[in-house]
Amino acid sequence: MCLAIPGRVEAITTDGLVRMGRVNFGGVVKNVCLDYVPEVEVGDYTIVHVGFAISKIDEETAEKTLADFRAMGVLDEELAGEEEAFARAARAAPSPCPDGSCSVASQVPESGPGAPNVCGDAGIDR
Repeated sequence: MCLAIPGRVEAITTDGLVRMGRVNFGGVVKNVCLDYVPEVEVGDYTIVHVGFAISKIDEETAEKTLADFRAMGVLDEELAGEEEAFARAARAAPSPCPDGSCSVASQVPESGPGAPNVCGDAGIDR
């Protein structure tokens, strides 16, 4: 999953080329590129997707969205650090075709009644 997460801008810096900010996502602070939202200032809330702030958002909406993400259990997953993300990937179920023999096209089932299960032995039913 890859969500856009709201966060509060705590600091803004620039190295002369790129405008960056330290953004707090309900306790987790990350560095974020702010180049796409020049109107955002310290104290503002912004929506962040894959390390880039993409829009400004009001505080009430940001806090409600963070609470909803926490309740769904997706906030920790989205904000995981690199080590934690690798650890989760290592614990995940292995791919049904780790040698790459399954192509993406062959895993997309035909639609309609009586269409074959092209997922084969992967244990995936339509």
